[in-house]
Amino acid sequence: MLSKRIIPCLDVRDGKTTKGIKFKQNVDIGDPVEMGRFYYEAGADEIVFYDITASNERRDIMIDVVSRVAEAIFIPFSVGGGIRTLEDMRSVLLAGAEKVSVNSAAVGDPGVIARGAAAFGSQCIVLGMDVKKVKPSDAVPSGYEIVINGGRTYTGTDALKWAKQGEALGAGEICLNSIDADGTQDGYELTLTSLISENVNIPVIASGGAGSIDHIYEVLTKGKADAALVASMVHYETYSIRQIKEALHAKGVKVRMAWK
Repeated sequence: MLSKRIIPCLDVRDGKTTKGIKFKQNVDIGDPVEMGRFYYEAGADEIVFYDITASNERRDIMIDVVSRVAEAIFIPFSVGGGIRTLEDMRSVLLAGAEKVSVNSAAVGDPGVIARGAAAFGSQCIVLGMDVKKVKPSDAVPSGYEIVINGGRTYTGTDALKWAKQGEALGAGEICLNSIDADGTQDGYELTLTSLISENVNIPVIASGGAGSIDHIYEVLTKGKADAALVASMVHYETYSIRQIKEALHAKGVKVRMAWK
């Protein structure tokens, strides 16, 4: 059995780490490079950086931040937000990231997933999915709809269908974020997470709603996620990465227990 991963998520806006609730009410909380180094030294398995306004503002990704992060940490990290083309992917990977996350652009141009996988390998391509619970319909039979542009644009695309399509196109991993749970610290969306995890054959990272160690335990077991994204609960020092991993280990979850 592979170890379950604990992955701090840093949303970046204007070069600063920011945190919001359900994609709103964002406040700046720190420097992404310093925070990345802190989590690396604390025992995080990976780190995710999202440029949360790049897609909506139609601008390029934060290459300068990526380069500085690569110099500061020595664990895998992925970068998303504003990645639209093969050249965008190449720039981010050359700057030092191990993975790129495509989200809004991939909905408009699914072929970017296949082109990225062909050029760099599926292991480098993460399909980011921002999902909202809606009333089931013919277009969205699962009751979960893909929303893009930082939670601003409903697509009419069914989340389960899109996850399967993304895998078929060559994505090596899915980062599944529930907009309804995002930043609430009330727990992950377990129904959504298990729905996707049970129907694809690539790793699923659960995102949105972590507020306690029990929440993480539930999404890694009941939700069948391969990894858990954490933000508020570690950004505000409610828990440390070490506390989370030690508690999960005590509950029988296999995690990497290496400390600096």
